[in-house]
Amino acid sequence: MGELFGLDGSFVVLTSFVLILILFIFVIILNVKLSSLRKRYTQMMNGSSTENMEQLFIEMQHAINEQKAESATTSAQVETIRQSLMKMKSKVAIHRYNAFNDGGSNLSFTIAILDDYQDGVVLTGIHSREQMYMYAKPIQNGQSSYTLSSEEKEAINQTLKQS
Repeated sequence: MGELFGLDGSFVVLTSFVLILILFIFVIILNVKLSSLRKRYTQMMNGSSTENMEQLFIEMQHAINEQKAESATTSAQVETIRQSLMKMKSKVAIHRYNAFNDGGSNLSFTIAILDDYQDGVVLTGIHSREQMYMYAKPIQNGQSSYTLSSEEKEAINQTLKQS
């Protein structure tokens, strides 16, 4: 073969082939890295069709603002429900006793029905041999404007032990 720039032609061809092979390997490596980068980009974009990063950030900020507004609304609703639950008459205690010591069993009772603020009512049923009497007394802050018996106070104290 002929000489090119004072070099043997087969050496030039062999060197060119090796150089082309190295460049081909370099192109393959770059293609693999580009494919990996595209996968990470797709994951970052989360399947979004937006090509503009600025638009993506604007959409994300808008979504965050919506979530904050929804969270504030939900927090207000939860607080309203919590306040309603505290006013709900959910603490109930019953105290049974024998009102008269002339025999019989514990047929008399006092029921305290209160909320978390210790507001509610105390119901007392006094059972005797001939009849039964029923009394209701309003309760505010664990106290009543009417005189409370020791049994009624005991029923109220039992509700204080409930959490």
